[in-house]
Amino acid sequence: RIVKRAEDIGIKRSDILVDALTLPVSADDSAASVTLEAVRLITQRLGVKTVLGVSNISFGLPDREAVNSAFYTLALENGLSAGIVNPCSEAMMKAYDAFCALRGFDARCERYISRRASGQAKSAALKASDSSMTLSDLIVKGLAPKAREAAKELLQTEKPLDIINAHIVPALDIVGDGFEKGTLFLPQLLMSAEAAKAAFEELKAKMTNGGAAEDGDKIVLATVHGDIHDIGKNIVKVLLENYRFKVIDLGKDVPPETVVEAAVREEARLVGLSALMTTTVPAMAETIKLLNERCPDVRVAVGGAVMTAEYAKMIGADFYGKDAMETVRFAQSFFGKE
Repeated sequence: RIVKRAEDIGIKRSDILVDALTLPVSADDSAASVTLEAVRLITQRLGVKTVLGVSNISFGLPDREAVNSAFYTLALENGLSAGIVNPCSEAMMKAYDAFCALRGFDARCERYISRRASGQAKSAALKASDSSMTLSDLIVKGLAPKAREAAKELLQTEKPLDIINAHIVPALDIVGDGFEKGTLFLPQLLMSAEAAKAAFEELKAKMTNGGAAEDGDKIVLATVHGDIHDIGKNIVKVLLENYRFKVIDLGKDVPPETVVEAAVREEARLVGLSALMTTTVPAMAETIKLLNERCPDVRVAVGGAVMTAEYAKMIGADFYGKDAMETVRFAQSFFGKE
C-alpha cells in the first residue's frame, strides 16, 4: 500500500527505501530470520530499495561486532541496498569488502586488495592513468589495452626481442617477486600476465620464426587422470608462455599414457602435472612412474592444492611448486634461462 501511494503522488520505485526494521536477536530468536526474509521479499516482489540499522541485531549481546558483521553479510545476500553501519568498524568493513569480492561486484578483487593489503600491494592494485608510464609499468599495473598500444609504439624504434628483454620480462619479474613475497596477489598476477600477453601479441607478428613462444623450450602440462580442475594449471600455462616457453597443454583428466605420448612426440624435456583432489594423487604417481619408465630423461614438476614437497618426493617428482611463480623459476633454471 505504501509503494502504491508513493507512486500515486509521483515518487518512483527507484527512489523508495523501505526500512525492514532490525530487532535484537537477543530478545527474539526469530528476529534475524524475519528481518532477512522481509528484506528479500521487499527487494524481489516490490522492486524497491531496502535499508537496515544493522547493529541493533546484537543489542544486549557480548562481542557485538561478530554478530553485526555476520548479519550484515546475510542481509546483503538477501538484497539489502543500504546498511546503516559504523564505517570505523573493521569487522563491518571487512564483511562488506569480502561480500563484494565474493559476489562479483569487485572486478579482479581490486577494491578488496587496495583496502585490505598494505604497502606495495595497495599501490599495485590502483588503476593508473599516467600517459607517461612505460610498457613495464603498464604490465605491472595489469593494464592490457594500454600495454598493447605501448608495445605497438615501441615497435617503431625497437626490435621485438629487445622489447621483450628490456620491458616485458623485467616487468614479469617484478610481479613474480611481489607475488612470492606476498606484496602482490593472484588477481594482480593474472592481470599482469594478461597485459604481458597482449603486448607480446603485438610483437609476435614482427618476430622471425613465428614468435619466441613457438620456438621456445617445450613444456607439457596436464591435469592428471580423474581430476577435472585446471585453474592452477592454466595460471602456470599463462605465466610460462609469458616467459617465452612453448607450452603443450593437454587439458584436464589426462590419462598417463596420453602424457607420455605427448612428451615423446614433442620431444619435451619437462612435464608439469597438476592435481587438486586427494583421490587423483595416485594417478599423478602412476603418470610419473610411466614417464620414468619410457622417458627417463624427462623431468617432472608437480603442483596442486593437495600436493606437498614431501609427497612430491615420495612419488618420484623432480620438483614441487607451491605456486605458479615457483614453477616458472624452476623452468628457467632447468632450461638455463636464469
